[in-house]
Amino acid sequence: MRTSGNSPHTSPHPSRPAAPVHGFPRLTVALACADGDWPHAGWPAADDPYVGRTVQLERPFLVPAGADVVVLRCDEPLDALAELGGAGGVPVIVVSPHRDTGTVVEVFRRGAGYLVEGDHCTCMLSSAVVGATVGHTYLSPSACAAVREGVRRAPEQGDSAEGLRALLSPREREVMELLSTGLGAQEIGLRLSLSEKTIRNNLSNIYAKLHARGSTDAVLRWLGAAPVVRT
Repeated sequence: MRTSGNSPHTSPHPSRPAAPVHGFPRLTVALACADGDWPHAGWPAADDPYVGRTVQLERPFLVPAGADVVVLRCDEPLDALAELGGAGGVPVIVVSPHRDTGTVVEVFRRGAGYLVEGDHCTCMLSSAVVGATVGHTYLSPSACAAVREGVRRAPEQGDSAEGLRALLSPREREVMELLSTGLGAQEIGLRLSLSEKTIRNNLSNIYAKLHARGSTDAVLRWLGAAPVVRT
């Protein structure tokens, strides 16, 4: 297992905790590369305000104490997720070249974020890591498109979801549309010219109306990719 302040291969001060930035403790990310080397050498950058260091795991992939997020780079996401041990409540983000609908939807159902290789940058990766710590499941654009394609292929699920969508106000539907494209509360607020607090209040109301446990569950219900809960 190797640690780094700015890459998974060097460790100038492996035991020194990352300094907080503006009161926000910089995060520790466990990197599990199931199929080769980590593709983003030099991430996180030394001046990354949120990600302080990485811990590169070797097989067997056991998540160490103190890891805030696991980034799992793999060619076969479902097999790799099964191999990942000890994650417990630590959020997981999958990085994979696979963009087929079935794989992406199933990974998303399991609560992991999904970034398609070649479809994201290191800034997006940092955003996904920070979002994961507050319960946001991040999808890169191609991964989001795959989830939507899954809904299109199952129109009966989409029809069932329409009843739930009708429960939302026009503003709440705008928020959900943006949430389902991979944006977090702060980004949605910027798009809609609203405060982050207002967006979080909207999301709380949405979760209650959709009987959702959080953002991932809400998006699945919004897209018609999860069983509809009836009262």
